Amino acid sequence: MSNIYGEWLKAQREAAGLTQQELATAAVMTRSHISHIEAGRRIPSKEDARRLDRALNTGDVLSSFLPDDDSAVAKHFEAAHALEQQAIEIREFALSFVPGILQTEGYARAVLSPSYPPLGEEECDRLVVTRLERAKILEDPVSPVVWALLDQSVLDRPIGGPEIMAEQITRIVRLAESRRVRVHVLPRSLGFHPLLESMLTLMWFDDQPPVAYTEGVRMGKVHDSPAMVQELQGRYDLALSDALPLKESLALLRATAKDYGRHG
Repeated sequence: MSNIYGEWLKAQREAAGLTQQELATAAVMTRSHISHIEAGRRIPSKEDARRLDRALNTGDVLSSFLPDDDSAVAKHFEAAHALEQQAIEIREFALSFVPGILQTEGYARAVLSPSYPPLGEEECDRLVVTRLERAKILEDPVSPVVWALLDQSVLDRPIGGPEIMAEQITRIVRLAESRRVRVHVLPRSLGFHPLLESMLTLMWFDDQPPVAYTEGVRMGKVHDSPAMVQELQGRYDLALSDALPLKESLALLRATAKDYGRHG
């Protein structure tokens, strides 16, 4: 991307007589994150940009002139999307459907097509492309580290029909067999578990504190309060302790894919 934005931020910081650390402290960010933005390696989230504007007394300039992003994501997911691309470790919990970064094209289209209000074909295509672009973080063989904890209802719900489900589950199995993703299934026999209320994504970074993201119908929230993040990490760990081991989870996934294949 063009680094005009980063260069302008640096110029404003220096004009204010602030070091990167002083600006980071004022904007409640890390010095290395400021450095990445100034060097053009990162695009700040909208909330980051608002905090930078306040710290530098630049009105809404940094908020209004963020570099264009052609990706199509729901408004409530924008901040989490930016963080997802920066994370060195991601732990997903899926309650109802496969997490976005693991979705096949067919599954993604089946999830996105029946939206309300209805989407035009072009807008649906943009959303599908963005979802597939998100999955490209898995093309790096080691980073980010990704764990997926799946409620068994994710496997039971035939989104898109048997053929699409067989393809989707097979993709997850292959990612797990290649050790690119670690997968565990929470069996339906477990009953209530600590994550039954919402989907959850936990993210860790090399230059900023961990965050959590929760999502419901047309709403999503990035949690960066240390106490809240710790609580959600604890809930994830507790649920994971009740999940099937990796070997048994893969056996269930393979059997489920085979069953869908027979009915495809």
